[in-house]
Amino acid sequence: MVALTIPIVTLELAVDDRTVRLTPLLILLPAFPAAIGTVRQTVYAVGWVLIVVTGVLIYRPLPSWYDYAVVMVLAATLGALCVLTCHLRIRRERDLRRVRSTAVALQRQVLRPLPVLTDRVIVDGVYLPVEQDRLVGGDIYEAVASPYGTRLLFGDVQGKGLPAIGAAFAALGAFREAALREPTLTALVDDLETAVVRHNAFAQQTGEPERFVTALILGIDASTHTQAVNCGHPAPYLLDTGTVTPVQIGDPGVPLGLADLAPKPRTVAWFPFPTGATLLACSDGVTEARDTTGAFYPLEERLRDWADVSPWEVADNLAEDLSRHTAGEQRDDITALVVRRAS
Repeated sequence: MVALTIPIVTLELAVDDRTVRLTPLLILLPAFPAAIGTVRQTVYAVGWVLIVVTGVLIYRPLPSWYDYAVVMVLAATLGALCVLTCHLRIRRERDLRRVRSTAVALQRQVLRPLPVLTDRVIVDGVYLPVEQDRLVGGDIYEAVASPYGTRLLFGDVQGKGLPAIGAAFAALGAFREAALREPTLTALVDDLETAVVRHNAFAQQTGEPERFVTALILGIDASTHTQAVNCGHPAPYLLDTGTVTPVQIGDPGVPLGLADLAPKPRTVAWFPFPTGATLLACSDGVTEARDTTGAFYPLEERLRDWADVSPWEVADNLAEDLSRHTAGEQRDDITALVVRRAS
C-alpha cells in the first residue's frame, strides 16, 4: 500500500495544474488487500488511504468543500465495501475448504493412498486424475489380502472425473467384499459383473448414463505363477532382470457390465511372476496418450530404456515423460502402478 501510495502522492504534488487531481485514485487501493488479504489488513489499508487523502487535500485543497466531501464520502463508502467484500471472500473460502476436506475424506474411502501393502505385494506408482483438483477419477485400484492370497484390481471406469465415481465405488465395494469370500478368481469377477450391472440399473432409473468398467484382476499366492482375469483392460508389463515383456494373458475379454455380449464365459490365465520381478499396470490414459502430431505414446520402448532404473522410479519417470510427450495436455486419467512381491 505504501509503495502504491508514494508515486501517486508524489505526482499529485508535482503537477501544478489544479484541474488534474490524482488523489482520488487512492480510494481504489483497498481493493487489493480486500482481494488477497485479511479483514484486518483491509481495515488498515482503508484507514491508511483516508489519512493520506485527508492530508493531501488539506495541503492542496480542492476548489470547494463540496468536492472535498464527495471524495471523502466515496473513500469511506468504497472502503466499507472493500472490508465487507473481504469478509465475504474469507467466509466463502472457509466454506470451500470445509467442503473440500469433506470431499477428500469421502474420496479417500474410494481409493486408498499409495503405496498399498499386503502380506504378498507392495503396490506403488502414480495416480493422476484428469481433473487436477480431484483426488479420484475414473481409474481404480485395490489390493486385498484374502485367505486365497492377495487379490489385485486395476480398473478404468468409462468416462472420467467425478461422474465416474459412482461406478468406481460400486466396483471397488464389490471387489473388497468378494475378494475375501470367493475362493476362485472367476467367481470374484462374476460378483464384480453383478455389481456393475446393478449400478447401471440404478443409474438408468435416476437418468444417469450406464457405464462399463475395464478391469484386470490378479491373484497372487506363494506360487511363482499368477492368476489373471482380463476384462478389457490393457495387459501389464513384466520387468525382470533388465528385460521388458508384455504379459500374455490371452483374449482381453469384455469389460465389466457387458458380459451378456461375450460369446463365452471369462476364464483364468496364468503367467510367471517370479520373486524379484516387477509388474507395471497402466490405464489407457497412458497407452492411448498422443503427442501434438497424433502419435501414440511408445510405452514399451520407454520401458526398455528404463530397464536399469529402480522399479519404484519407473512410474515417476513414466509420468514425467508422458507429460513431455503430450506437451502437458492431459486428456484422461493417468495411472501407472508398480507391483512387487513383498520379501
